[in-house]
Amino acid sequence: GFHPEAEESSSLLETAVSVLQSSYLDSTSQDGFQYSQAILVENDVFLSELKAFAQAKEAAGYSQEELEETFAFLLFDNEEEAKEVCQTGLRVNSSSISMLGDPAKGVYISKYADCLHPRPWYHGKSGYIVICKLIKGKVKVVSENYTTSYTCPSPGYDCHVAVSRNNIPSKTSHWQAFEQSQYYVYEVSDGSTAERPRQICPYIII
Repeated sequence: GFHPEAEESSSLLETAVSVLQSSYLDSTSQDGFQYSQAILVENDVFLSELKAFAQAKEAAGYSQEELEETFAFLLFDNEEEAKEVCQTGLRVNSSSISMLGDPAKGVYISKYADCLHPRPWYHGKSGYIVICKLIKGKVKVVSENYTTSYTCPSPGYDCHVAVSRNNIPSKTSHWQAFEQSQYYVYEVSDGSTAERPRQICPYIII
């Protein structure tokens, strides 16, 4: 296991940057971003819930691949918002997008570290990225739904993703690339939706 808390903060920054850089959609992003500071988020509640989620799903027969931890990303304009999500967790009703599922029943989080907002970054813009650990669980591919009758969480699944376009063409608009690279994550038990899905755990603010 990797224990970031044992490392110095400089190597925490290196860890964070390597996670981000290995999660870029566009190879030109390698030169486009500068990261200055990393803060380790140690929330024992979320870590233990992530573990409990994994154990419950393992008991339910999920494969190792479905239980694997990956990373996903959220972008905030200011540090207060970023810190708040790390304290309260990513909750339903926090998204303005809805094409993969009802935002009142699940949360949206970005797959790529350079595609975190519907509009491209402009030169000189800064922000705070929260790197989260994510267990995707059973992933269902859904068609994008732009109507107001939102797609509901799928029974037996934990996450929706958009229909894969193997190679998102460069002429795709930035907001389309953003929307197509979202995870819609939810946790439903006994017909009710968790306000904060346990399978997302804030990890580092950068």
